[in-house]
Amino acid sequence: MDFSQRIRNSVIAVPPLARREDLSFDAIENGRLIRHIEEGGVSTLLYGGNALFYHIRLSEYADVLRGLLEQASTDTWIIPSIGPAFGMMMDQAEILRDMPFDTAMVLPQREIADEAGIIEGLKRVVDCMGKPIVLYLKFDRWLSPGAVGQLFADGHISWIKYAVVRDEPLKDPYLDELLEQVPKEILVSGMGEQPAIVHMRDFGLGGFTSGVVCVRPDLSARLLDSIRDQHWENAEACRESFRELEDLRNAHSPIRVLHAAVQASGIAKVGPIMPLAGKLEGNLLASIESAVQKLRNCTITV
Repeated sequence: MDFSQRIRNSVIAVPPLARREDLSFDAIENGRLIRHIEEGGVSTLLYGGNALFYHIRLSEYADVLRGLLEQASTDTWIIPSIGPAFGMMMDQAEILRDMPFDTAMVLPQREIADEAGIIEGLKRVVDCMGKPIVLYLKFDRWLSPGAVGQLFADGHISWIKYAVVRDEPLKDPYLDELLEQVPKEILVSGMGEQPAIVHMRDFGLGGFTSGVVCVRPDLSARLLDSIRDQHWENAEACRESFRELEDLRNAHSPIRVLHAAVQASGIAKVGPIMPLAGKLEGNLLASIESAVQKLRNCTITV
């Protein structure tokens, strides 16, 4: 597969996972969310942190993935996640070996891990799965640029989700050094619409991931098209439309706020959030609902 071309084709949506009140997988509601995203012009869905794959049960893993494949269009690219613990990764890799997925993202593990151990673990996972991984760089220098370059040269990486938060995205020595090691086309801006313009225009990254794309996939897709066409005024207008909801996510938990936002949108009933993630307060829910309605009603006239 030409991963760089698949990255170019679409915004990479990172949706929540809908569950019933008993926390079982809800195929119908996940299908509603998937079709809404697809109808907005987005054809890549990555199930990772927002879907709380950190807490997925191994006993349900294969059934959840089969359910997502059944709900998605045949043209939609579904990417699951594995990990973050090594034992979980290996068991999931064995499951994915015989399933029709081209790659899987490894959720980052920071505790009780060092670079040499991470590299060895990732190589074992790739060997077991028989497919390259999406490398998720969420923490500054979690892996050195040289180590990332070697993993790519050895064929272990399909693409990289880069999500190291900077106060000034233009000033990013780590990203500069990574781009000396791997092709820019396989690096993806991994923090939504807000840094996407800088990452794609000034660093040349191949695309961007988004959570709030679940609410307005058409606007997110328009942002991607505007960046590619270098229509910067249009791109800025699209980016600005997501700011209020993204500010709430950054202030109060990206995962929990997105979960509440999709629920408030009426697009799909995502159900209860998984235990350990925690619930949001009533006043904050009202702010989320307001931001969602503004985004749903937003029109771009540029």
